[in-house]
Amino acid sequence: MIYTTSQIQKQLIELLQKALREGQVQFKSNDGQVFVIRPVMSAKPSKSSPLDVQGIKLPVTTNEILQAVRESRQRYA
Repeated sequence: MIYTTSQIQKQLIELLQKALREGQVQFKSNDGQVFVIRPVMSAKPSKSSPLDVQGIKLPVTTNEILQAVRESRQRYA
């Protein structure tokens, strides 16, 4: 949702909290320009890396994955 400048003026605290929750808020100035407000730092610093992802179990072996990679490299080399 894009807010107007008058909405920003009336609801600044609420919109800043929404930006923290959702990552950003957009608003349109009176002349039609669109701006984004987004937090520079999270209110709750994360102790983990954004590259830490949870693994999933698949019915595939390591050898099958390596074989698929080899075939792909041969095909597109």
